[in-house]
This record gives sequence, structure tokens and C-alpha cells, in this order.
Amino acid sequence: MDLQHHAECAVDELNTLQDVIRWSVSRMSEAGIYYGHGTDNPWDEALLLVTHALHLPWNLANEWRNAQLTRTERQAAIELILTRIEQRVPAPYLTGVAWFCNLPFVVDERVLIPRSPIGQMIDQGFAPWWQGHTLDGQPQPQRIMDLCTGSGCIGIAMAKKFPQAEVELLDLSFEALEVADENIQRHQLEDRVMALQSDLFAAASGKYDLIVSNPPYVDADDMSCLPEEYHHEPEMALAAGDDGLDLVRIMLKEARQYLTDDGLLVVEVGNSWPALAAAYPQLPFVWPEFEHGGHGVFVLQARDLDLLN
Repeated sequence: MDLQHHAECAVDELNTLQDVIRWSVSRMSEAGIYYGHGTDNPWDEALLLVTHALHLPWNLANEWRNAQLTRTERQAAIELILTRIEQRVPAPYLTGVAWFCNLPFVVDERVLIPRSPIGQMIDQGFAPWWQGHTLDGQPQPQRIMDLCTGSGCIGIAMAKKFPQAEVELLDLSFEALEVADENIQRHQLEDRVMALQSDLFAAASGKYDLIVSNPPYVDADDMSCLPEEYHHEPEMALAAGDDGLDLVRIMLKEARQYLTDDGLLVVEVGNSWPALAAAYPQLPFVWPEFEHGGHGVFVLQARDLDLLN
């Protein structure tokens, strides 16, 4: 039975919200789609998409699962699932929202879908690496830069974590900055967060306590075999040359002049981390381990970068 016929039968024969979610799980599992843009399994993906189509919260109480759906509602939910399967569009692009550090962010195909493990470091206030200003024992950086910001999720999450800090979101893409500005407004942070068009550090000025970046870092080999879902994301936010380090090399060369003496540089390089460690044996990279998954993020103190001079 082909997918379209499955869908027609589902619209005709299913009844409850639970029925439609179960059907969606079966069809997505059968299709072998890729998860990794907010969920890691078909059940959570189906729950996210079906509840979105029905204008319901994804975390609705269990007693709602047996609610009867109208034919129009079943059709709307099933059509969204068909788009997910047939076009391999990541779920957050279909819903228009992605969650990062327990905060909602507007996303579309102008920006990467938030998923960086740096979020776990933000939740912990960059402990134990932050060694600068503190208030009541809590880290209190004054100026923060989110370099290659995309949707602005990292910088905005840092602004929420550090309510005294001023945050600058830098990106080369005007289209990405439009999304970042929308997220600044959504979180009502216009007084402390600013989005700036910048070729890496070009628009930076003065010193920053934290420079945090999730830049393009996918090498040529990995780009050639990414699942189809990734090809909906902007290539300029993923690809970074043969070894994935084109931009990171420039960051390492220039970051020190923009960091306070007790400042911190945090950069995600993903699978390119062995190439980076091999290219800079003189740098004492720290590679945090993440409780909730993720890898390839390095931490350097400002003084560590003096070793490059």
C-alpha cells in the first residue's frame, strides 16, 4: 500500500488523537526518516506535529489522547505528516518553532534549527570555567558576543541566564539576522540584545567577557553524506571547507583582542574537533562532556590564546 492510500484510509477510518499519533509513528518508522532537529524518535516527532496541526500544546494531558477528531482535523494532521515524510522537512520548519534552553524560538529555512549542546553550558552558567565577575556567587558577565548567531538562540538564552549582561548577536547573513531580530522582540530583550551584520568580528568593538559561537564547521566529507533533512538548512551555516575549520582558524587568531583578560571563548566544532586539536597542539583545549548528549565544544581562557602570539 503506498503512502497516499495509507493517508486516505487514515482520514476515513481513524477517530481519536491517539489513533492519528499512532498512525504517524508507524508511517514515519516505515519511511525511515531522520530525527535530530529537536526530537530523536518517531513518537515525539509525531506528537509534536499532530498537536501543532490541531493547535494544541505538545505536552497536553493524557486524558486528551482519546478525544475524537473531526475529519477536517484528521486531514490537517495527516497532511502535515505527509509533508514531513515526502519532503523530509525537519519538524521545526513545519511548526515554525524550536525550543532551546527551555525557550521557544522562531525558525525557518533562513537559519539553522537550534540544537547546540552549548545550551547545557548556558544552563550551568558556564561553570566551572567562568572565572570573572560574580554576584552572590553567581557568574555575571557584563558583555557577551554570540558569533555566527543564526536565529539568536544562544545569545538570547545567555541574556536570559545573565540578566545584567548586554549581548551582541553577530552574523554575516542579513536573512538570519531578520529571524534573530524577531526572536529578540519575542523575548522582549530589545534593551539588552542587539543583532549586527558582521563578517566574523568586523562589527565587534571593545572587550567581551564571553564570546560564544556555533559557527559553520561541517567538513567536505560530512557535507557529502548528510541526511536529506539537513539540506533544508542554509548551507552557509553548515559547510566550512575541507576540514571544517575555515572560520574557526580566523576566530582563534582574532578572538583575543576582543576578550577581557578573564574572558572565555566557547566554540562548537562538532566532528571537526580532532582536526582542530591536531592543528593547534599548543592550545590547552578543554572539551566538556555533556550529560544530555552532544560533543565537540571547546573552552579556552583568554590567556590561553596568548600562546598563539
